[in-house]
Amino acid sequence: MIILVVGATGVLGREVVAQLTASGHEVRALTRRGWYTEAVQHPKLEIVQGDLIDRTSLAGACRGVDAVLAAAHSLRGTGKHSSQAVDDLGHRTLIDTAKDSNVKRFVYMSARGAKPDHTVDFFRIKSGVEQYLKSSGLSHSILRPSPFMESHVHQLLGRDLLERGSTKIHGDGTNAINFVSARDVAKFAVIALNNQSAAEIGEIGGPNNLSKREVAETYLRLSGRTGKVQCVPTMLMRAMRPIVQPFNPVLARLLAMSIWLDTTDQTFDARTPDTSYLIAPTSIEDFIREKIDGTAPARS
Repeated sequence: MIILVVGATGVLGREVVAQLTASGHEVRALTRRGWYTEAVQHPKLEIVQGDLIDRTSLAGACRGVDAVLAAAHSLRGTGKHSSQAVDDLGHRTLIDTAKDSNVKRFVYMSARGAKPDHTVDFFRIKSGVEQYLKSSGLSHSILRPSPFMESHVHQLLGRDLLERGSTKIHGDGTNAINFVSARDVAKFAVIALNNQSAAEIGEIGGPNNLSKREVAETYLRLSGRTGKVQCVPTMLMRAMRPIVQPFNPVLARLLAMSIWLDTTDQTFDARTPDTSYLIAPTSIEDFIREKIDGTAPARS
C-alpha cells in the first residue's frame, strides 16, 4: 500500500510519516521545497516536490498511490499561498486529482468546530472542503482534532516560559480548552488510512480541559521555575481586529481565532472515543514533562 502524505513537513505530517514507515508502509511525502529533514534515507519513503496550488504536481504525486492524507494548511499564508488558495481551492483540487487517479482512500484533516457559519474564515473553509469531499464519491474519513499541544501549548505558551521566563497569553486565559498531541492524532490518521470502515467523521481530543493560565502554571510547577505571564485582553483583540483587517488579514484571522478560543466552549470528553479509535490520549502533564526533560516517550 502506497500512501501519499500532503503536508509531510508539518507537525502532524512528520508524525504520520514516521508511524507509517515504522509499520512498513510505503510513503510518498509531498513537500513544497523538495527535501525532507527527517528519515530521508528510509527505504520506504519517497520524497516528491509539489504544491497544492499546482495541479500538475498533484497529478504526479497521486499517480499510483492507494491512499491520501491531506494534512497541510496555510493558516498564516499570504499571496499565492493564501488560506483561500491552499486550504480551499488547493484541497478541492487535491480531492479531484485523487479521484481521477483512482485513489482508494482519502483522509482529510479538518478541525474541531468547523462549520459553515464559523466566525473564523479558516474554519468555514474547512467545513466547505468537508462537504466537497463527502460529495466526491471517494472512500473517506474526516478527522477533527482539538488544537495541537505542540503548537498551542508549547510553541505559544510553554517554550517562552522555559527559555525566557515569561510568556504572553492572547485572551483572558481563563476559558477551559482541550488540547491534543499530534502524535496521538497521527495514530488516528494511520488507522483511518488503513481502515475502509473507519468513521466518516472522527472528533479527536486530549484527556484534559485546561485554561491557558493553567497550562502556564503547569509548566512552572513541573519545571520548578518562576515566570511572568502577560495577557492581551479579549476586549483589546476585539477592538484591534477590524483595524488590522484591511492591511493584515492574517493577523486579523489569528485575533479572531484567539477570541473564539477564549469565549466559546472548547471542552471535550475524551472518555468516550469512537470505538474504532481506542487510543489512550497523552495528558498535558506528560506532554509538558517530555518538553521539560527533552526526551520523547517510546512510540507504541
